[in-house]
Amino acid sequence: MYAVKLVIQGKVQGVGYRRWFEQQAIALELKGYVKNLATGEVEAIVIGTEEAIHKMLKHSLVGPLRAKVIQIDQQIIAIHDLDYCDFKMIRG
Repeated sequence: MYAVKLVIQGKVQGVGYRRWFEQQAIALELKGYVKNLATGEVEAIVIGTEEAIHKMLKHSLVGPLRAKVIQIDQQIIAIHDLDYCDFKMIRG
């Protein structure tokens, strides 16, 4: 299992990106969360197999129809610090 923190930049708020991301993550059996940041970016923690995370990253670069992703910053994080049993969208 791997854990990665993503910060997605571009036109990703107000376009259904979080809901779309949540659906993709659940379909790939990932754990973690996705939420909006005050900066206009979207943050996600994804936990799963290397293959599933790689697929999520590829999908995330495209996003839903109205989104325009410019960049995704990635940071590998220690999985032992995390305790997620599912994937959820955090409203905020």
